[in-house]
Formats: sequence, C-alpha cells, structure tokens
Amino acid sequence: MVTGASSGIGAATALELARRGVSVALAARREDALAAVADECRLLGARAAVIPTDVTDAAAVERLADQAVAAFGRLDGWVNNAAVATYGTLAEVSPEEFRRVIEVNLLGVAYGMRSALRHLRAGEGGVIVNNASVLAEVAMPYLTAYNAAKHGVRGLSDTVRQELRLSGERDIAVCTVLPATIDTPFFAHAGNHTGRSLTPPPPIYPPQLVARTIVGLLRRPRREAYAGGAARLLALQWRMLPGVSEWLLGRYAAKAQFGPRPAANTTGNLFGESHDEASISGGWHGRRRAALRTSAALGLAAGAAAVVARRYAQAHR
Repeated sequence: MVTGASSGIGAATALELARRGVSVALAARREDALAAVADECRLLGARAAVIPTDVTDAAAVERLADQAVAAFGRLDGWVNNAAVATYGTLAEVSPEEFRRVIEVNLLGVAYGMRSALRHLRAGEGGVIVNNASVLAEVAMPYLTAYNAAKHGVRGLSDTVRQELRLSGERDIAVCTVLPATIDTPFFAHAGNHTGRSLTPPPPIYPPQLVARTIVGLLRRPRREAYAGGAARLLALQWRMLPGVSEWLLGRYAAKAQFGPRPAANTTGNLFGESHDEASISGGWHGRRRAALRTSAALGLAAGAAAVVARRYAQAHR
C-alpha cells in the first residue's frame, strides 16, 4: 500500500516496487492520476489496484486497507506518504489550513498505521514505512504546521515501535524516512501566504532516491533512514549545536525558499485536488549544481561553529 501515490515520491515508490514485481495498491484523492501510475506499474509487470482515498477520513482508510487485502489476498507493507503544506507565519496561516495540514500529515499517518496493523497482525507481519522529512528533526521558518506535523510523525513512529516491542510483536516493523529537499510537485501544490513565489531550498534530490530508500526499508527494516546527504548533515549539525543551527537554518531558509516573483495568496491543494498534470518530478533539476555549493557553504559554516563551541567548552572545563 502506498498513499499519496498520484505524484512525486509516492508515484516513484510505486514504480520502484513494480520493477521488483511487487503488487501495489495505490491511494490518493485523484483517481485519474492514480490510474496513470497504475498503468505504468502494469507495464513493468506488476499488479496494481487504484483506490481513491482521502487519508483524513479514518473510516475511508479502514476501507482502503480492506480493499487492498481483498484485491491481493494479504498485506505485507504500508507506506504512509500523503502530505500537504502551506507556507506562511503562524499568524498568516488560517486555523482551517493549519488543521488541514495536521489532519493529512499526522492524523492520516495515524489512521494508516491503525489500518495496517490490523491486517499485519492478522497475517504474517510486515513493515510500515512513514515518510516524514528532515523537518521531523530540524525546523525551517514559514512551515509551522508542516514542521509540527512531521515532528509528530516521528514521535508517533517511535511510540508505536515501543508498543510493538512491549507486546512482543517482533514480526511487525515501523520505519521512518527523513528526506532532504526533493524535486516533486510539492512546491507547486502548496498553499502560500508569504507574497513570494516558492522554490525548493537546495540541495535538491530526485524522488527516486527516496523511493529506493523506502523500498530498502521494506526489504530490510530499521528505525530511521535519511534520504539525501544534506538531511543527515543538517540533523547532525542540529544535534551538535542546536542554537547555532537553528539560527543558521532560519536565515538560510528565509532566502532559499523563495523566488524573485511576487505570488498571490493560495490554499494550494489543501482542500481540493490539484488539476494540473500529475508527475513525479517538479522540474527543478537545473538548480542542482548551485544547490550543492550552497549546501556545502551551509555545512562548513555550521561545522566551523561547532568546532568553536567545542573548543570553548574544553577551555572552560
């Protein structure tokens, strides 16, 4: 089962599984986009089921799991990937939009885990993979609801993993993926109240990288996996020197997330389906080289700050 499978990381994951002959159940709100992904999976020799679902509806997610098992006989893995976002400060984002982001990104994962666990317990176990973000560990400004939800996904994953250990259910694994910035339609679909056009903060990685990471976890589960070297670097810096990293990343993101053009207020795809052509890529490939230089500069700055802080601490012991 892959949620959010109509575009971006979800679609890339479905195709990566299909290449390995895995039967896939595809869920998202857009049936036409799901059907296109399913056709590609079938061309690769895999079976695919299209099950349009809004993951904020707990009963609908229960039906989603039942339909997938009815189609293929059992459930071996569940990928919680559906996500939305809206950009703006806490004061700029309406309570309705904030709630919607939490409902999709956090409650949708909780509903998916509940439904997956019911079937994995009835079968021979399996793997749940929750696609969080490096923003489950660090934070960036203007993504208040998204940051909060992704931190919640990481905490939810950790807690359910503890509960499974305590109940002795060692045949069920819960894994969390923490990707860096990924080249998907996410930025084009997001709500925006900043007055500025959105751009993905570099470095930007292809969605296939995350798809391969997810498939790797389904085959050999482990607690967490970063997707993209920048995610691992940012997380390390945040743990080593949280105050400095918070300041640096805030200043960096305030510039790197926005383009030069003004943009009108929009709720993006929060409350309805996007009607543009669904695709895996967001079309940001051209920025890759400059992105790597920017990331390297950020890493060197934070690394230098960490060295200074360590020396200061040693000198004042």
